[in-house]
Amino acid sequence: MHKLLFLFTCFIFTGSLANAQGWAKKGKKFQAKLDKFYQDTTTSPLPSADVIDFPGHPFFAPNKKFIVKADFELTPETKPFQMPTSTDRLPIYRQYGIATFEVEGKNYMLAIFQNQKHKETLFLPFYDLTNSESTYGGGRYIDIGYPRGKKIKIDFNKAYHPYCAYSDRYSCPIPPAENRMDIEVKAGVQLAEKYKH
Repeated sequence: MHKLLFLFTCFIFTGSLANAQGWAKKGKKFQAKLDKFYQDTTTSPLPSADVIDFPGHPFFAPNKKFIVKADFELTPETKPFQMPTSTDRLPIYRQYGIATFEVEGKNYMLAIFQNQKHKETLFLPFYDLTNSESTYGGGRYIDIGYPRGKKIKIDFNKAYHPYCAYSDRYSCPIPPAENRMDIEVKAGVQLAEKYKH
């Protein structure tokens, strides 16, 4: 009986450990994929002189606290609009829905958008208190899969910078004021000292 209980306890523990390693492994996979994209001369948004010697991004350690399952409300009546960017370019987006969730004891309500030209994923631009400190001052982005119901998964470990963080030759959407989080979201990409401006 004691042996059976021991084995059952070990099974639960190792199962929990596997789950923990699973989400962390996904975070590391995202990091590797992002670095590979930036180190490839055919895809990298970095200035050409930086690509060959680019050592990879600094990242926050994967943090399960910043993987949230948010309540999701579709906003089907919203109309397409011109989203402001860092230049005169005005891409067309539509607010697809609103995500509501709690993190670090605070409630947040963030707008999630759909690019009207590229609809493969949804788009979440946001600000937080790491901006201009350990991340880009212009905010960060997350690409999100379409929800199947009234919940949507937001993984801040997959937050990345707009290309404007690395070069002013790009035109980048500006996160709306309502998507400002008054906490430090220590998850996802950080900005190397070289690109801080």
